[in-house]
Amino acid sequence: MSAATYSKVLINRLSWLRSSSSFLNAVVSIPATRWLVFKEGQPLLQTQASTKQSLARLTTNDVRPLLGPEPFFSQGQNAGELAPADVPKLAAARLRGTPVVFLGLHETGSAESANALPSSDFSAKASAETLLAHIDGTPYFSLDVSDVAPAEVDDVLHKSAAAQAGAELSFSEPRAAMGSFDAVETALFAEARSITDWNARNKHCPACGSPVYSIWAGWKLSCSSLLPWADNTGRKPCPTARGLHNFEHPRTDAVVVMAVLDESGDKILLGRNKPWPQGFYSCLSGFLEPGESFEDAVKRELWEEAGIKVWNVRYHSTLPWPFPSTLLTGFYATASSAEPLRTDLDNELEEARWYTREAILNVLNHTEGRTLTRRDQGSIFSGNDDSSSKVQGDSVPQMPTNAPPFKLPPLNMTAGVLISEWAHGRAGF
Repeated sequence: MSAATYSKVLINRLSWLRSSSSFLNAVVSIPATRWLVFKEGQPLLQTQASTKQSLARLTTNDVRPLLGPEPFFSQGQNAGELAPADVPKLAAARLRGTPVVFLGLHETGSAESANALPSSDFSAKASAETLLAHIDGTPYFSLDVSDVAPAEVDDVLHKSAAAQAGAELSFSEPRAAMGSFDAVETALFAEARSITDWNARNKHCPACGSPVYSIWAGWKLSCSSLLPWADNTGRKPCPTARGLHNFEHPRTDAVVVMAVLDESGDKILLGRNKPWPQGFYSCLSGFLEPGESFEDAVKRELWEEAGIKVWNVRYHSTLPWPFPSTLLTGFYATASSAEPLRTDLDNELEEARWYTREAILNVLNHTEGRTLTRRDQGSIFSGNDDSSSKVQGDSVPQMPTNAPPFKLPPLNMTAGVLISEWAHGRAGF
């Protein structure tokens, strides 16, 4: 899957309706609505005979036992109460029950023919009936069952329509699962896992330490000290009670991924991080730091990791990477292959080296050239130093005789796209 795949899929997030409790409570119950279920970051997948593994998309009837009492959004002080509509701090609030996020609408048609755009007929002020009349597609929610008793979850899954139709439902390691997703599933998964993970990680107000609660259908967190019925006797007002930044918003961490070419354009610089599996090489990368432009981050990271000076930094594409919530930003840059490489500055790399286009194409054309096992993925993405995968002695990894000379990232990673586009002469310059 290429980095551009995400941008080709239309998931209309309907962000202007995240505060509309009438719409949200109504859209939960329509037959077209589907639910993506997560448990400790793992997505629920379904497998049926003669079909590939895919995201399980349960109906509201399937998950209803896990949702708790109505209303589902804009919950009041007591169970079963609807919050007053004129209290912004309770807009689409979910104070109790399993964590839920409204993901948006997968519309019928393409991104160029979106139907549910903001208008007087489809706005937050419109009635629920009017809003539902404009739905043309599949509304999606995510549900996090990490804190639900396993027996209760198993019972719900066993009774689901998908299971009754013969599908096998199971939670799966997410990075391995991504390889089987189609374009729609990839876009839904990237959004759902990132926002679900953010809600799971953030339990307390960063300003005063009070518990937080969900508003705007899972897209904002508010301090519980701001609830209309909160008892704040003897406490200073929470700083989030005033100013523009009075909510906690989901974060996205930017990473620069760099394909460095030599001055001829026929060589590419790749490196090996110390924990990576034997024979795996990729582009260099690093996080954007505060007060830094993307271009400056590219130059800084390449100097720190490989001791090289680069110029002619060119943007290529971005890719949402929901582990937990990262935006991979791909760049090409130019450097001199005659200059020595250094990996002793931050000691992150085990090795960095230049490869010819011919060498890269040889790997890309090999059936195993971009195949990663689950163990490989674990050592690449977890950062664990697996001594069994480290190279001893020779700096050139010794691969089995039937394997490619080294391995490269697959096409569902930005580095894999950058390398492949350059090797096949499609980099755009």
